[in-house]
Amino acid sequence: MASHKMRMSEPPKPATRQRRRKEERPGEILAAALTLFSERGFSATRLEDVADRAGIAKGTIYLYFQTKEDLFEAVVRDAFAPLLERLTGALELPSAKSAVILRFIIETLYRQMVATEKREILRLLIAEAKRFPTLVSFYHREAVSRGKAIVAEILRRGIESGEFRDGPATRYPEVIIGPAILAAIWKLVFEPVDPMDLDEMIEAHLDLVLNSILK
Repeated sequence: MASHKMRMSEPPKPATRQRRRKEERPGEILAAALTLFSERGFSATRLEDVADRAGIAKGTIYLYFQTKEDLFEAVVRDAFAPLLERLTGALELPSAKSAVILRFIIETLYRQMVATEKREILRLLIAEAKRFPTLVSFYHREAVSRGKAIVAEILRRGIESGEFRDGPATRYPEVIIGPAILAAIWKLVFEPVDPMDLDEMIEAHLDLVLNSILK
């Protein structure tokens, strides 16, 4: 029995530690890339710089990403795929009222994007849009258009069920989400001089949107 306990307390073998380290490496690279992209911009960041920040050999990063564009795309997918999956899951609750689902969507957008480092991708795109339009196209396709489609679907359901008023706002998802984009930009630019209380902003956003579209 004593020998069994001793084995249980032994540290992981080197091969096990190396395997865990290798499994964690892609996430470490993506985190380092997001930090450097936001600090230096896309054009000024090299793959070697990302490798150094991630604490790996410079050549190792090429085992995961052949180009900087590949790395950016992976950063976007890593940042938004879980969020979009969560929002899409909300649409699979057919018995829930559309207003409840829309509230969930808006709150989740704040909690998982505006309030986190994911908002730094917005800074990067604003700064690099003219020089790297393909980055903007990719982000629009992978994040923006899919998010718009989710919001448009719940608005359509709300109109169909008689919960929402059919009008300009419910036909334009950008209006419904707009305050969250403002909040993200505010946190990026004005937070040091005029901090924003995101809890209050969420409630203000919901009040503005729901009171304008509910019948």
